[in-house]
Amino acid sequence: MKRLIKSISLAALLMLATGCETGKNLQTPSNEPKIDDNLPVLDVQTIKTLPDIKSVSLEWMGTDKENISGYYIYRKELEKEGAKYTRVGTVNDKYTKHFIDTELAPNTQYAYCISVIGENGFESNPSDARAVRTYPVFDSVSLINATSNLPRKVRIEWRPHELLSIKEYILEKSTPTESEWKKVAPIKHRLNAEFIDTNLKDAQVYNYRLKAISFDGIESKPSEIVTATTKALPIAPVGLEATKDKPKKIILTWKGSSQNDKVAYNIYASSEADRGFSKIFTTGKDDNTFEHNIEENDKTNFYKITTVDKDNLETDIKLIAPVMGKTLASPLQPTVTLAQITPNGVILNWLKGDDRAVSYNVYKTIKESFFQSSEKMFKNVQALRFEDTDIVRGTEYSYEIEAVDQFGLVSKKTKKAALSMPKLDEKPEPKPNQTPVQ
Repeated sequence: MKRLIKSISLAALLMLATGCETGKNLQTPSNEPKIDDNLPVLDVQTIKTLPDIKSVSLEWMGTDKENISGYYIYRKELEKEGAKYTRVGTVNDKYTKHFIDTELAPNTQYAYCISVIGENGFESNPSDARAVRTYPVFDSVSLINATSNLPRKVRIEWRPHELLSIKEYILEKSTPTESEWKKVAPIKHRLNAEFIDTNLKDAQVYNYRLKAISFDGIESKPSEIVTATTKALPIAPVGLEATKDKPKKIILTWKGSSQNDKVAYNIYASSEADRGFSKIFTTGKDDNTFEHNIEENDKTNFYKITTVDKDNLETDIKLIAPVMGKTLASPLQPTVTLAQITPNGVILNWLKGDDRAVSYNVYKTIKESFFQSSEKMFKNVQALRFEDTDIVRGTEYSYEIEAVDQFGLVSKKTKKAALSMPKLDEKPEPKPNQTPVQ
């Protein structure tokens, strides 16, 4: 008579021994099991279980009867509503009496029953069920710390795991804005107790946790979450000023940065306020002035100064407002009021174009032939008048004047004033030869 075994009740399972469901409820990958009531049924008292975190080892007494070819192993997850027994293993030798069920869930209760396989392919009614709970996942390391205020890195250290079965660790990271935990790196060997996470953002908060991995691939619970913040970029100096009235140079002055571990300042310059800044000099941490020599008058530059700290971190230049400086412009050119030929030579009069002028240079061009001319310069003329008596009749002359300031900067030259004294056999002009004021 076919033995009918009802579904297992939770109360009976807590006693660790009960019956398996009838053969019609046993699930197989393809076909319904075929039951032979004449085959022996294993005694549940001979079935032993040895749990691990994700596996269960089964051992049984078995049978030595003839016409037996092996055993089927059935499993059911007891805490899962509506779960049925499922064939999870086949032992094809009746003398083998051991089976390991793997890839189970930690801290989960399962029930197992075993049927005997006949040589005709039929199987016996299943044994009563043996219940067993897998172990919970083990804890991670007991102590973990993270070090803040490091330059673009975080140092994580921990106490090595006490279990000798630990093969490695997995470090995971998240941020306040990205809550998903991401794998940072595997860390080999149980006794390894430190990791430096690099290439991080400045002044950024990071969260870390550690998982221990056993030699058989079991992953521990996450450790306590630790938080660290990377070092902020140095504080820029303040009060930057740039001169606009120095000849051939721009002088920068500033107040030192409040950064305690500063080691230097980098000075950047550009001809445009919003782009093109390049480093032109590095000063010491105690400096607060710099002279930028520029061989160009009326040259406008824009400047930024950053602070560099002992970890070679530098102020973000993009966050610094530029300051404009300028070299002194050339003085304005004088204004010629008179350029006249007299019987004694040439007279030139002019007005100051710029109060900065302290002297004047007069250029005299002598036209020697149609293709050739020569030039003579009269330097350091103090007055606003110049007389040239070195004149040859019949020769054409032209004059230009430039102003010179106290720094030696010269203005543009005035427009040429062309003059000539006629030869004695030429009829004089009705009026004196005078170049009008331009």
